Amino acid sequence: MEGEKSLSPRPKIMVTNDDGIDAPGLRAIVQALISTDFYDVLVCAPHTERSASSHAITWRQTIFANRVEIQGATAYAVSGTPADCASLGISKALFQGQIPDLVVSGINMGSNAGYHIVYSGTVAGAREAFLYGVPSIAISLDWLEGRSSISDFKIGAEACLPIINAIIAEIKNRTFPQGSFLNIDLPTDVVHHKGYKLTEQGKYMIKVGWKQITPSTQGRRSTLTMDMEADSIKGSEKSSSTPSQEHLVFKREVVGEAECEEDTDLDHAALKAGYISVTPLGALSAAEKGVQAYFKDWMVCMTEHLSASAL
Repeated sequence: MEGEKSLSPRPKIMVTNDDGIDAPGLRAIVQALISTDFYDVLVCAPHTERSASSHAITWRQTIFANRVEIQGATAYAVSGTPADCASLGISKALFQGQIPDLVVSGINMGSNAGYHIVYSGTVAGAREAFLYGVPSIAISLDWLEGRSSISDFKIGAEACLPIINAIIAEIKNRTFPQGSFLNIDLPTDVVHHKGYKLTEQGKYMIKVGWKQITPSTQGRRSTLTMDMEADSIKGSEKSSSTPSQEHLVFKREVVGEAECEEDTDLDHAALKAGYISVTPLGALSAAEKGVQAYFKDWMVCMTEHLSASAL
């Protein structure tokens, strides 16, 4: 795919997200890119919010793309997930054969650091492009209710322009590394950020559980009318199961927050210290050091036990 891309006359940057095409974070980064007059800006984003969809993709169903008016950009709202949008946008099927030189996913309303990266549709949009050999970055803002404002997205977008410009320069020189994409987190007080800091993914995450709630009439109706389709070998049979009239209803709730990491070489700690965290990521998360050696011995013991049991 790399040989098909062209940076002449201007680099092409495609923007996607998981908050939806009307989200202020996406509009801020799009406007910032357009205002430079350096780039051709493409937009392929979900038509509605698809937060925490991780790397889900649409497989059997069709998806729809509708042209959206964003002055200075070529934009489509898509019925799929963030990963769908990234995949469609770089496929040459949507933008008349054009392949973007860089994919930017965001700016997300809420940080994506530590283990939260696993759940993030914003990060998945960048990861999907990376999987297909297109350089990409994910951008998120550590939004806090009552403290953050929509104007912070504009400030955050402007703070990201030096990173984007530098990446484009590396792409032009064919020196941008192919083995990673970047996850960028902007601090809550982005206007007074302490600078850019290269970080590693930490283990921070908010603990979430479930609580049972009393079902509303609307909730009951939607649940009782939900499709119960199940795929068979022929793909045409339906499950004989039907929803119970006395179903239980649950809702997620925050039950605790992991102890904050203090090492500012880790993404969440750097973010909370006021830095713009820049974290290179790969497609997969590697296991911790020592685990491979542990399971090597474990496999030997397991197979020896199985052999002894067969006697």
